[in-house]
Amino acid sequence: MNLTGNTILITGGGSGIGYALAMRFLERGNEVIICGRRVDRLREAKEKYPRLHTRAADVATPEGRLELARWAADEFPLLNVLVNNAGIQRKIDLTSPETWEQTRSEIMTNLDAPIHLTQLFYPHLALQEEAAIINVTSGLSFVPLVNVPVYCATKAALHSFTLSLRCQLKDKQIEVIEVIPPAVDTDLQGPGLHTFGVNVDDFADAVFEGLERGGNEIAYGNAAEACRASRDRLDDIFENMNGMRPN
Repeated sequence: MNLTGNTILITGGGSGIGYALAMRFLERGNEVIICGRRVDRLREAKEKYPRLHTRAADVATPEGRLELARWAADEFPLLNVLVNNAGIQRKIDLTSPETWEQTRSEIMTNLDAPIHLTQLFYPHLALQEEAAIINVTSGLSFVPLVNVPVYCATKAALHSFTLSLRCQLKDKQIEVIEVIPPAVDTDLQGPGLHTFGVNVDDFADAVFEGLERGGNEIAYGNAAEACRASRDRLDDIFENMNGMRPN
């Protein structure tokens, strides 16, 4: 992927990983559009970086995705990179009841959105000389953390979808890149609830190093081990990570 001269749309770009990637793409001379539900975050980003384009959008709904795709294609005819980054992570006790609407909201954001947006943006991306779709999955795609089961399941599904998409587009001018983070210190679970993991700027720098090398699967930290581990090693990681073995 060429890291300069692109027009890039990043979902969930107002904070966390999406924001860190947006800043780095902007610094390299790209046209960058970030979208998200939190208007205050988008406003702050625009005030700090006036060259940024922002759009309030709820990609958890089909209507929000359709509206975003129509707007982006009309406003940015040269748009050639889609970054599917938006995601939510909820701690869930599967033995305690919750409404299906609560469960479904996580699936809609983490899985429905990237699949649907890929379908919506494909005709536009196919018109460009060079294009890319970047899906942000997780190390938890390969070995789940049991207290966030729906999140892990959606990321495993997105990893699978990304493999299929890359194969189907192998003869097209659209690169398919998977970014695989470990736990990153962001507000993924909500402000102040996910203050652990690797530094988001260190992670974003590593992603760009991977992009510069031309990688189509970019993992970092313990996610790099998980995505290449044997089944036996994944079983070990799972048991250790989820406290199933005594110290």
